Amino acid sequence: MNVPTNLKYTASHEWIRSESDGTLTIGITDHAQEALGDLVFIELPAIGRKVKAGETCAVVESVKAASDIYAPVSGEIVAVNEQVVASPEMINADAYVHWLYKLKPANTADVASLLDAAAYTAAVGEE
Repeated sequence: MNVPTNLKYTASHEWIRSESDGTLTIGITDHAQEALGDLVFIELPAIGRKVKAGETCAVVESVKAASDIYAPVSGEIVAVNEQVVASPEMINADAYVHWLYKLKPANTADVASLLDAAAYTAAVGEE
């Protein structure tokens, strides 16, 4: 299982990268895309939408199932990746290159409460 150590994670299988401008880039983990199988549809949140931590803000669908994507922290959606909407299979090819949306956190300190790579790996029960 691929779990980059430079990212933060949620127990609901989102990865979070802190950017130099203070925004967060969010996608789904390699574990999540592998469990879902071939992605066929992605619905992303509207730019400008304010979300609360744990709130459903996007949906990914595969040939097997649909899965909600949750906001890792509270904040405002500032960008979405239209490329993955047009070609969802890009996430299956590399889940950590192809992000879903960017969020400006309401409180940057909230990021510290997210899982690190070791904690995420332990949470999904794989080495």
